[in-house]
Amino acid sequence: MDTKQHPGALYPVPLSVEGYFVLHQMLRLRWAEWRKLEQKTRKQIAEEARAYFAEAETPSHGQSAVFSMVGQKGDLMLIHFRESVDQLKQAELQINSLKLGEYLEPATSFLSVVELGLYESSVKLFRSLAEKGIEPHSEEWKHETEELLKRQREAMRSRLLPQMPDARYVCFYPMDRRRGEDKNWYMLPIEERQRQMDEHGKNGRRFAGVVKQIITAAVGLDDCEWGVDLFSDDASAFKKIVYEMRFDEVSAVYGLFGKFYVGVRVTADKLPELLEGKLPAKPSAS
Repeated sequence: MDTKQHPGALYPVPLSVEGYFVLHQMLRLRWAEWRKLEQKTRKQIAEEARAYFAEAETPSHGQSAVFSMVGQKGDLMLIHFRESVDQLKQAELQINSLKLGEYLEPATSFLSVVELGLYESSVKLFRSLAEKGIEPHSEEWKHETEELLKRQREAMRSRLLPQMPDARYVCFYPMDRRRGEDKNWYMLPIEERQRQMDEHGKNGRRFAGVVKQIITAAVGLDDCEWGVDLFSDDASAFKKIVYEMRFDEVSAVYGLFGKFYVGVRVTADKLPELLEGKLPAKPSAS
């Protein structure tokens, strides 16, 4: 397929709407130093951390959640949803100021923002504007696109400002779209990218009710272009959805995947238990 943008082609950049800023922190706990502390001291430190996360995990203007990571990539994964980068930095500073912070070391992190791409709406709008002879970035073009974005922000508010899913497990991974000389996602016409993303979305929606997906954009914010969080009470569902969706053309041809991080949710009230080396049991269904 010829991937060059031809004269007369629709404007290539799809519109999008953004919501919460998101920070993933992968941390290591210095267990050897932690265990040297007296039990009374450990309890006091754990209680301070419990109190902080009890407040932070409550929905207000964002949330935080603690996950105990599985494997050797880290011990804790903290996921923060906030309305601004400033609020994310404040959360980072607050955690560093906890006594527990003296025993935590950063492994890696990922900064992004909740994004909903508007491929279908963009193609329809850009085609209509092109037929009217309205040039991209003209005043009328800006007015029409902003009206569309306003409607979509309101309609998708709950997805742009999500609550932290109440699931036992999380799987997080960053990803890119291929930009090589042979295959370059960004040189495909917008209509073709829309077709592939529509197919990808339909396949992902087959896992509705089993896996909750939150897609974030990191272009200009971090090293990869997107982040994907999958939440589920069935960890095997992560393998199934990722494997099946890799057969989609957009992933098979253009997808580049980073490291995968899996964690078990630990609510604030159970954090002291985790810090004593015990994984809290899964809460029973009420």
